[in-house]
Amino acid sequence: MKKLISLLVLCVFFSSCSEYQRVLKEEDVAAKFKMGTELYDAGKYEKANRLFLQIVPKYRGKPQAEKLMYMHSKAFYLTKDYFSANYRMERFVEAYPKSERVDEIAFLAAKSYYKLSPIYPKDQTETVEGLEKLQEFINRYPESQYFAEANALVQELDGKLEKKAYEIALQYHRTAPFHRDYNSAITAFDNFLEKFPGTKYKEDVLYYKFDSAYQLAINSVPWKQAERTEKAFVFYKNLKRFFPDTKYLEQTESMHSELLDIKNNLTTKS
Repeated sequence: MKKLISLLVLCVFFSSCSEYQRVLKEEDVAAKFKMGTELYDAGKYEKANRLFLQIVPKYRGKPQAEKLMYMHSKAFYLTKDYFSANYRMERFVEAYPKSERVDEIAFLAAKSYYKLSPIYPKDQTETVEGLEKLQEFINRYPESQYFAEANALVQELDGKLEKKAYEIALQYHRTAPFHRDYNSAITAFDNFLEKFPGTKYKEDVLYYKFDSAYQLAINSVPWKQAERTEKAFVFYKNLKRFFPDTKYLEQTESMHSELLDIKNNLTTKS
């Protein structure tokens, strides 16, 4: 009995394969549309799209075109071909702006850009593009059921850009001892705070700004030391104003004490 069942399964499998190959090779567009739809509904998106690719040009302007283009573009997304998906989906939105499925496809088109966004250490060109596309969707479809998810994706991509920018600024600080260029680190942190004023890295940025100014002061030539020490005090006060119990409290108090000694020595000498 088991052998008979296995034999029947194999017969059905080979029969369906041969039927698919036959329809794929013939010129009957209606048969391709029918089988493609059946395969799409069964979750066999790659096979369905091979058929759809053959008939899309022949259905332009016909009543079935909207359904065909919906399945065709979404099949790319479901098979993770996001480059093809965003292109085809954007064409769908342009061609069928009044479709009941237009916000779904517009959202998936934007989300396909999100899917192409790389991990934060890499170049973030696709991330920026994804943010732009998602924001366009949010602006265009504020009543969409996908609105909340689109906002969540925007926040995620924003966070990735924020982390990337923070790591770049921090790199200036890390390499400053080799180049003796803490001013560039301070500028990088200032630029970061200007771009991300509500950043979750604010405490770290304010600390490293203070540390950069501190390093400048303690390693300064005597005639610049007074000015640089005062600048470091400003950064110290700024850190303490926003984070009085900062996680860097032990380090900052030790650095502050050393700066006070420098200031007192300078005052005594003068």
